[in-house]
Amino acid sequence: MARKLGRTAEERMAIIRNQASELLWYGSIETTVDRAKEVRSYAESMLTLAINTYEDTVKVQKTVTNDKGEKVVTEFVNDGPRKLAARRKLMASLRDLQENKGEGESKSAYKERTKDVKHPLVEKIFREHAVFYADRANKLGQRGGYTRIIRLGQRRGDGAEMAKLELVRNTEKKK
Repeated sequence: MARKLGRTAEERMAIIRNQASELLWYGSIETTVDRAKEVRSYAESMLTLAINTYEDTVKVQKTVTNDKGEKVVTEFVNDGPRKLAARRKLMASLRDLQENKGEGESKSAYKERTKDVKHPLVEKIFREHAVFYADRANKLGQRGGYTRIIRLGQRRGDGAEMAKLELVRNTEKKK
């Protein structure tokens, strides 16, 4: 049964959505154990959706007239129907986070780096997370288990049980 977290349905979904977005962007978050368990379920379903569809692409050729009046055929790689539907679902289900300007990076360099990326979190999920976890599934022969919960103890003040929720990025077992 789903945890209610002492909130209304709208507030609860907003918290889960925001924390799942932060988890997928930064790789780890610190929250209460109950929230971590809810966010884990939500984030893993979003990752599974991306992993199952990230390879669905279609090559498209378009004829474009250039400045000289010549017709030039250019080739594009677009999302296939399954990946497009998954991308739209991710955009609807997660909060869109913006790329931060790097330390010492000029404004023009930042604009150049981010000019083609409209939804940075969704792009990161498809380009980094989906590729990594699909490769991990092929190597280890397992699917799922993209996150781990590490209990941190009680929070000062109200005594709530705290946990760190993080994406599993290492493939080797620690000794």
